[in-house]
Amino acid sequence: MNVTIRKIGHSEVIIIPKEVLARLGLKTDDSLERKLENGGINMKPVNEDFPRQLEAPRNFVGKYKVALKKPAE
Repeated sequence: MNVTIRKIGHSEVIIIPKEVLARLGLKTDDSLERKLENGGINMKPVNEDFPRQLEAPRNFVGKYKVALKKPAE
């Protein structure tokens, strides 16, 4: 797939075809992780649920900190 870099205002943008977005399950305002690799750009969707999913174990550890420190008898 070839894309063109375009200027919009003071930014340069890459337009991703609607069919590609649909195939990847992406929509407007979704976040992508960008890595520069082997002279190219690799982008993948950011799993925005992950930070939220980490909250449950953090809350559990905070709530039961004393019990978790005690060795089992």
